Amino acid sequence: MTLFALLFSILFGAGSLAFGYQLAGFTQFAQWIILLGLFWLISIWQRWRWFSYIGLVFNLIVAALGLWLFLNFPPGWMFAGAIGGLLAFDLTTFWNKVRFINSKEEKRVLETRHLLRVSALAVIGMTLGSLAMLIKRQFTLEWGILGAAILVWGLIQFFIWFRNRD
Repeated sequence: MTLFALLFSILFGAGSLAFGYQLAGFTQFAQWIILLGLFWLISIWQRWRWFSYIGLVFNLIVAALGLWLFLNFPPGWMFAGAIGGLLAFDLTTFWNKVRFINSKEEKRVLETRHLLRVSALAVIGMTLGSLAMLIKRQFTLEWGILGAAILVWGLIQFFIWFRNRD
C-alpha cells in the first residue's frame, strides 16, 4: 500500500511540474523533469535512499522557480509538483522504516494511519493550489479533472479510515 502511494506521488509530482512547464512553453525543461522523475522511480527499485533528498530539493526548487520567477506559470501545477515531491520524500522515509516491522497487523495499522494523514495534507494542498488557480484565472479543465481525482482519492481514504475505526 505504501509502495503504491510512493510510486504514485513521484509520478504525480514530476508529471505536474512537467505539465506546468510544458503549458508555459518550456518543453525541453519539462523533459528533464520527467527524466528526473524516472531516475527517482529507479532509485526506489535500487533502494538508493539518498536519492529522495535530491528529488525533494529538485521538486521544490523547480516549483519555486515556476511560482516566483516566471509569473505566467499556472500556480496549481507548481503546488501539485511540490506536494508530490514532499509526499514522495515522506513516503520514502516511512517505507524504509516500515519494511522492518515483522507484525503484518501492526504494519497495516501504521500504513493506514500514515497514508490517511498524508492524504489529508495532499487534499489541503490541492485546495490551496486550486484557490491560487482561481485567483490567477488559470483554472482549466485539466486542473478540474485532477482536483476531482484527488478529492475522490481523499474521500476513499477517509471512508476506509472511518470503516476500520469501528
